This record gives sequence, structure tokens and C-alpha cells, in this order.
Amino acid sequence: MSAPSSTAPVALAPTTTPRAPKVRSRFSVGRTLKYLVLLFFLVVVLIPVYVLVVTSFKGPGDAAAVRAWNLPEVWVLDNWKGAWDALSPALWRTIQMVVPAAVISSFLGSMNGFVLARWRFPYADLVFTLILFGMFIPYQAVMIPLLQLMLGAGVPSGVPSLIILHVIYGIPITTLIFRNYYMSVPEELIEAARVDGAGMLRTFGSIVLPISIPSFVVVLIWQFTSAWNDFLFAVFFSSSGNGPVTLALNNLANGALLTNYGISMSGALLASLPTLLVYVLLGKYFIGGLMSGSVKG
Repeated sequence: MSAPSSTAPVALAPTTTPRAPKVRSRFSVGRTLKYLVLLFFLVVVLIPVYVLVVTSFKGPGDAAAVRAWNLPEVWVLDNWKGAWDALSPALWRTIQMVVPAAVISSFLGSMNGFVLARWRFPYADLVFTLILFGMFIPYQAVMIPLLQLMLGAGVPSGVPSLIILHVIYGIPITTLIFRNYYMSVPEELIEAARVDGAGMLRTFGSIVLPISIPSFVVVLIWQFTSAWNDFLFAVFFSSSGNGPVTLALNNLANGALLTNYGISMSGALLASLPTLLVYVLLGKYFIGGLMSGSVKG
């Protein structure tokens, strides 16, 4: 007769407390620090904007430099009216200058980029390198010879000269952006157009150009802001009577700086408003256009 079997008690494994809360807490601390750093830099960037906006509504006696942080004792709009009266003609001339310059340089850059990316020819890489070399030439180094060239060619000062200059100096960067974008276009599209008998211009106009909208958005915004904010070309190739808004703003600030800070600040806000609106309204398209040609598909 066998002895009854006794069951030994089974030892249970000790329960371990999960460490997820510690990981989550570390993640929360890191994220909080990241946002604090971003908030700090945001405040640093927005402090001059605050002073600019607040001072633009101050009267001449209230806009002293020692009171830059204070809110206006009396909110006035005379500064904005005076700045608009002084800058409105130059604003219109600037629009007449930047729109053709941005559009023309964008189309020329798109054609250059397509040829250099998809229609190879002898020494294409050398030509591309020479075009890009124009991006690294300082404006100051060629300003005097460029001025003599424009005067010798009989190009009128003001808007016509500035359009030509911004188109020429915009070709290197627009060519680079379009070439990088066209390198990501599938080769099958180009080969299909060639099989159908399309030449270079037909392929560019019917196949490539319609799918180039993202890159056009990028270069148009880039050229618009570059031409709008330019001051060096404006000083050499225009005057206060036919120059862009940057030159008019400089004259306004020099004339009003010692007497009325408010009108100078109002003029600066008016002059920067178009480019600010462009980036606010089209900023996401600008980033998307930059990223569209970053990956070869």
C-alpha cells in the first residue's frame, strides 16, 4: 500500500512593480525642458516685435528709448498714417519690381534645372558648377563694375535695373532647386515622352511643367522675399524717387529717428507686412516644396 503523496507548496515568483511610470516621468521631464527652451527662444524673438508694435502707437514724446517697454499712455494712429503716406509709392514700385523678377527667374531656373537634370549634354556638370558659382560671389565685389555695365548699356535706374539684377542673381538658386526636384521625377515619364516623339520643349511643357508646382511655390516665395528685402542693389541702382520700399524706409528712419520713433516703427511694420503674409499663408507649401525633391522616387 503506497503512502499518500503530499503536494509541496509551490513558491510563487515575487511580483515586480512595473517601471513604466519612471520612464513616463523621465519622458515628461525631457519634454517639459524641451518646451521651456523653445518658449525661451520664442520670447527672445518676440521681444523686438513687441517693442516694434507698441512703439508704433506712441506719440513723439511717449516713444523715448527709455520707455520702450511701456505701453502707450495715449494710443495714436498718426504714425501709421504718416508712414503710409511716405511709403505707399515705394510699396507699389516694389510690387512692380518683385513680381516680374520672381516669375522670370523662376521660369528660367526651371528650364535650366530640367536641362541639367534630364537632358544631359557634354560638360553639363561643369556648366552647373559655373551657374552655382554665382551664388558665392559677394555683391559688394561686383557692385562697381555692375553699375558701370548698367550705365553703359543704358538701362534706366529704378525698377528696370532692379528687375534685371534680381533675375540674374536669382538664376543660380532657382536652378539648384529645380534641378534637385527634377532629379526625383521618374525616368519613365521622360522616356514615355521621347517614345511618343516629344522633343525637349514639348516634354518640358506638357509633362514636366505641370508637376513642378511645389518647386515653383518654393522659388517664388524665395525670390519674392529676397527681392523685397534687398537694400544694397536699391542703394546703387535707384534713388529715393524711383527706388523700392527698403530705400524709402531708410530715408524715413533717418529723417524721423531723432524726433519720432513711432513713425519709424510703423514704417518698418508696413514694409515687412507683405513678406510676413506670404510666409504665414504659404509657409506650409514652402516646406512641402522643399521636401518634395529631397527623396528620389
